[in-house]
Amino acid sequence: MAIVTVDTNLRVEDSTATLEAALAHAGRLLRASPSLALEQAEEILAVAPAHPGALLIQAVALRALGRAREALIVLQPLCSAQPHWAQARCELGVTLLAAGDASGLGVLEAAARLDPRRGETWLALADARRELGDEAGADLAYAQHIRAATNDSQLMHAAAALCDGRLGVAEGLLKDRLKTHPTDVATMRMLAEVAARLARYGDAEALLSRALELAPKFTPARHNLAIVLHRQNKPEAALAQIDHLLTQDPHNPGFLNLKAAILARIGDVDTAIKLYADLLGAYPNNPKVWMSSGHALKTAAKTDQAINAYRRAIALNADLGEAYWSLANLKTFAFTDEDVAAMQARLAAPALGDEDRLHFHFALGKALEDRAAYGESFAHYQAGASLRRAQVEFDADAVSALVARSKALFTAQYFQARKGWGAQADDPIFVLGLPRAGSTLVEQILASHSLVEGTQELPDIIAIAGELGERRRRDEESPYPQSIGALDAARAQELGEAYLSRTRIHRKLGRPFFIDKMPNNFLHLGLILTLLPNAKIIDARRHPMACCFSAFKQHFARGQSFSYALDDLSRYYRDYVALMAHFDAVAPGRVHRVIYERMVEDTQTQVRALLAYCGLPFEEACLRPHETARAVRTASSEQVRRPIYQEGLDHWKNYEPWLEPLARGLGDVLETYPDVPPR
Repeated sequence: MAIVTVDTNLRVEDSTATLEAALAHAGRLLRASPSLALEQAEEILAVAPAHPGALLIQAVALRALGRAREALIVLQPLCSAQPHWAQARCELGVTLLAAGDASGLGVLEAAARLDPRRGETWLALADARRELGDEAGADLAYAQHIRAATNDSQLMHAAAALCDGRLGVAEGLLKDRLKTHPTDVATMRMLAEVAARLARYGDAEALLSRALELAPKFTPARHNLAIVLHRQNKPEAALAQIDHLLTQDPHNPGFLNLKAAILARIGDVDTAIKLYADLLGAYPNNPKVWMSSGHALKTAAKTDQAINAYRRAIALNADLGEAYWSLANLKTFAFTDEDVAAMQARLAAPALGDEDRLHFHFALGKALEDRAAYGESFAHYQAGASLRRAQVEFDADAVSALVARSKALFTAQYFQARKGWGAQADDPIFVLGLPRAGSTLVEQILASHSLVEGTQELPDIIAIAGELGERRRRDEESPYPQSIGALDAARAQELGEAYLSRTRIHRKLGRPFFIDKMPNNFLHLGLILTLLPNAKIIDARRHPMACCFSAFKQHFARGQSFSYALDDLSRYYRDYVALMAHFDAVAPGRVHRVIYERMVEDTQTQVRALLAYCGLPFEEACLRPHETARAVRTASSEQVRRPIYQEGLDHWKNYEPWLEPLARGLGDVLETYPDVPPR
């Protein structure tokens, strides 16, 4: 049983400020040292005999010290003298049960009737019913506890900190509460929200799973768990949770919307589109569902329908900046003058939130770029990027340190000593590099081959890296990638097989090879070569000014936190070039590089070289990738549905006057491109 928090605000006529301070101190001591709390309570009772607050502290301390029968001697007369004090009666029930007296259950039920708003009583009752095997009764009591949590001042302080973005404060308050209330499912759910906001999804999953173990009917926690599983790219587990929720509430729009998003991610776009259509039939005035439907339609190459969906979202909510950005993100869409005026008007509204504001800035940047108003366009891109940079965490030093540690660990000797390790399958083809470097074009070319299936940007390698790099404390140095060097052959094979298993859900066509197009995987190339030694690795590279500026003006849904400041971008690009040059030296021939400009200028030669590296016979369809019908989720989805074109190669030069900091930061990487500066 948890230690019951004692309300020391109960007053008696002879109370003094000193007495109340002593009571408050005794109440605080209960958590850390029940024996000291007992001493303090007894000192108070020596001065103020029969003080109710001191007696309750004395009883709680005795129970916490394993002296339940002595505590009952204090509690029974206290409850007789204070028949309407729910807190004392709750403690009596808990203590009776601790002493082996089953009548404590009835006393707890009476305490809950006395004050139904007191969450701790319901939590104690839920624990008691569960320990006595009454799972249904425990569920009901946990439900009441969750409802009553809105009256709990400690939880409300934590909730306020959470709403204000003071995550460290909220985390501290909630962890302290769980120490004294280890079965408080409402606290677990709130702490899981903190963990999710910090991208510690494994912690959030563990907390929510424990909450549902205690309270299986805690619907909001199950919904949160489905979201956390989705964010960890565990679609099968997420769908299981959502389907469980839908058996209870089959028409819930939040559940259906999440299911559609999960299905779209795993490539079942047609089913997702149907789910959105059904949702919109029932909720035609929900702008965010229209927008989500537009995303799915875009992925399925139903561009006109996607535009209509985004337009409907805007008609329903003119402040929905993301809907305007979604139109801009089609890349081939042109805004009207009326659209531009509408976006400018919304940006002028002082009450517009930062999230919508940054989307309007990025969308206006694109609209003005199309009008060749490059100075105004850049100003909007920069304003949107600045707002986004303030929202994300990015540590350039940490990336450089990771690159340095990787270069130190992954030597030619390292790979020679691990020859034959890992899963031996040759199914995966990794396309990596920086975003906006032409990786989607490379993927589309390969996916046009009859033996290769295109999937999407799969986060599974990053997830495995996260597991290997987990820190016990936030302030300690990451053990990654040195933790890879500590693996033995069996564990390396196990993790390689785990990757193949986790990605299988994305493979719908039964082809022997599949593409993982997560660009950030370049930071984990040593891990890939250790776990999947027969995988093909393709480095998609583009002129650094073109690549970096294209990323700068792109608002990514998540990730790519380095892309919202020119100095971050130039440093990240330099780190990328340095790390890939290192692997060229220590694992020669393992990486095939595709230079974007060469691909568009001499497509046939470059495609033949790409297929030869992958061990694939040449097929004419790979020269016409725009004709390949498949779902594409990235920002280049509309561009790769057009024939390969050259007109965008030097487009960045229109912005050259504003990109001097980027060029300066790139330094010799820019001067020597496509070659690499001497190490």
